[in-house]
Amino acid sequence: MAKTETQNYKVIKKEKDFEIRHYPPAMMATIVMDAKSYKELSSPGFRKLASFIFGGNQSEKKIAMTTPVHMDINNSQSSMSFVMPSEYSKDNLPKPNNKDIKIESSPEEFVAAIQFSGYANDAQIKKYSTKLENALKQNNIEYYGNFRFLAYNAPYQFLNRKNEIIVSVRWEQ
Repeated sequence: MAKTETQNYKVIKKEKDFEIRHYPPAMMATIVMDAKSYKELSSPGFRKLASFIFGGNQSEKKIAMTTPVHMDINNSQSSMSFVMPSEYSKDNLPKPNNKDIKIESSPEEFVAAIQFSGYANDAQIKKYSTKLENALKQNNIEYYGNFRFLAYNAPYQFLNRKNEIIVSVRWEQ
């Protein structure tokens, strides 16, 4: 089986329950939906983005799946993003057939990340978001924006599942 490309980042600091990372910009394909939960966002969002990388684009080109899948789930609008393979830029990435899929470069950012295993659900996402929030407060680390969920595994992978919650942090090098 081919190895899946994972979005690059650099670990800046490791704590007991979390780590601080620096993410450089990456090309993302994003769909925004009216979903308010993981359950509402995960399958329909995944199907729409998967159709783009499986050839639903102007070049009918298949694009490799990467990890993680980014999900920003909140009470107004939620989004799901696929990281595009590093060989692509805005100039050489085929345009999606679905006009709701936006192609953009993510901003460079520092984030705090906490990891958990198993199958994710809304309760797990909330639990680990709260755990990360409490750890950041205890360490006097300022965070901002939404807590986001990162999924690393295909639904059919039963063992060694990896999930993360990230949030942007103010970080001076």
